[in-house]
Amino acid sequence: MQKRPGRGVSAWWYTGAGILAVFWGKALNDRSTIAAALVWAADQLRATSATPRLDAELLLAHSLGWPRARLLAEGRQPIDGDRLPHFDRLIERRMALEPVAYLIGHKQFFGLDFVVDRRVLVPRPETELLVELALQIARTKHMEPSTDQANQPGSRVLIADIGTGSGCIAVALAVYLPSAQICAVDISPDALALARLNAERHGVGTRIRLLQGDLLAPLEAPADMIVSNPPYTVLSAIDEGVRRHEPHCALDGGPDGLALYRRLLHAAPARLRPGGAVLLEIGATQAAAVARLAREAFPAAQIDVHSDLAGLDRVVAIS
Repeated sequence: MQKRPGRGVSAWWYTGAGILAVFWGKALNDRSTIAAALVWAADQLRATSATPRLDAELLLAHSLGWPRARLLAEGRQPIDGDRLPHFDRLIERRMALEPVAYLIGHKQFFGLDFVVDRRVLVPRPETELLVELALQIARTKHMEPSTDQANQPGSRVLIADIGTGSGCIAVALAVYLPSAQICAVDISPDALALARLNAERHGVGTRIRLLQGDLLAPLEAPADMIVSNPPYTVLSAIDEGVRRHEPHCALDGGPDGLALYRRLLHAAPARLRPGGAVLLEIGATQAAAVARLAREAFPAAQIDVHSDLAGLDRVVAIS
């Protein structure tokens, strides 16, 4: 009797490996539960995002209309299949380096929630240092009048936020300095429309005057404090995702990144009240150059450089 040829070890191995590959492929694409969808999304984003898991959580929470904390509490819950196409599109856009803030339409800054879109730069956590320093200066220099003085004509401290964008700096200052009056300036009418929306959402619309124009030119009176996060990058040197999606007018600082500092500091002495202060956000390598420009504009002033939580130079203060 002729023997049937055996399949052999190698044939068995290839068959087993094939079954395992099919199973593993299905596992990787499993989005049947909240937890599985997060694993899948984070894996998709790993090559293009420094924070794939966080991005996945924010995008899935947005797609489902849930608070992010609920995802973690209900990870075993089945996911609504009707929401998956929207979630998939968000993941694809994030893989194309579009900022999460644009995808979900808002961004946290200084404990406040701001509406953001492609009209404005996404607020960065590094900029919170600028707000912290402004609050500290306003309080230690007693710029903020007492409650009984606040309603007297001319008694309110005037702070000018130059290049307001989404209004995150101006709104945060107005919220935490309730007796201050803020002038928020931007050259872009689209940015000012969004800043107005954010001011109204946080109940400070009546204390923020929005002015369209170039740098300090729209100011009608000298300010007690000038704060600014001006465009200071060299476009060719910045992250591809930022360059591709965020407005260049809010990023481009000219060939050396210093063009807006030169113009702003040249005009600042005539727009600042005696005893006032200027706070400028800077790039991590620009401290010496901006401090030199500040010294030329304010020869008798104190010039300080403040570092952010990462230890990088972030703000030049003139007082």
